[in-house]
Amino acid sequence: MTFCSKVKLSSGGPKLSNLIQGYWRLAEWDMNAQQRLSFIESHVALGISTVDHAHIYGDPACEGLFGEALKLAPQLRDKIEIISKCGIKAADPGKVAHYNASKQAILASVNTSLQRLGTDYLDVLLIHRPDFLMDADEVAAAFQALKQAGKVHYFGVSNFNYAQISSLQSRLDAPLVTNQIELNPVNLQVIESGVLDYLQEQRIRPMAWSCLAGGRVYTDSSEGMQKLRDTLYQLVNELGANSIEQVIYAWVMKLPAKPLPVLGSGNIMRVKEAVAALSLSMSHEQWYRVLAAGRGRDVD
Repeated sequence: MTFCSKVKLSSGGPKLSNLIQGYWRLAEWDMNAQQRLSFIESHVALGISTVDHAHIYGDPACEGLFGEALKLAPQLRDKIEIISKCGIKAADPGKVAHYNASKQAILASVNTSLQRLGTDYLDVLLIHRPDFLMDADEVAAAFQALKQAGKVHYFGVSNFNYAQISSLQSRLDAPLVTNQIELNPVNLQVIESGVLDYLQEQRIRPMAWSCLAGGRVYTDSSEGMQKLRDTLYQLVNELGANSIEQVIYAWVMKLPAKPLPVLGSGNIMRVKEAVAALSLSMSHEQWYRVLAAGRGRDVD
């Protein structure tokens, strides 16, 4: 049976499991606290020790639901790495949702996350989305305060392009350790944008969210999506995989930037399927076959 191993996220960054369990939809999984704990323990037993959260996730807050489960087995905190994200503000009545990466907003978000999760520190904090009003010096001051207080060990970003990463990094004493990006055979813009090349240059491993395109690989009935599914099912047979999900994870992980997929399922059997994908080996031609099917044309 395949198990996850720990990998270095960047030269000066933490070691995380090479698959990450996402908790974006935890509030939708209809689990009580004990069931949540059992799920956490099950994926940790598979080697998936890293979990992904965000201040904005869930109603009720997914961080709070996770914290309730963790409270049942406090010793589990030492066996996991917790990532959380800040910077998105939900719409209040009469207002609009917006991004806010001010120092005050970052500090308040982290304090809320720590309280919900029932922990003293986050292993990694990410700025969830680029704030067009972001003052890099102000973010740097927030990061320094959190680091000195022991509330956050490492920092990164999410959904940032090359210029946005470079701008923020220019103000920081320590390197950003990751960029969490949407990466799947449907949304291919990030592959051609240059951000993966920059991350590879800096030896920073990205995290890949929405690898299954939010379920569209199964539910989208368009002609283009059907062609992609046909290609993925061909590769299920060629690779000896069990599902098109496994093929997609293998496709994502073949990228030389070595992304860490973020899993979104609360079904432990699907999590086990994702772990099994770590043993698949995809050729160049097979990888480009998925690319061509995803964008509807072969390479020039």
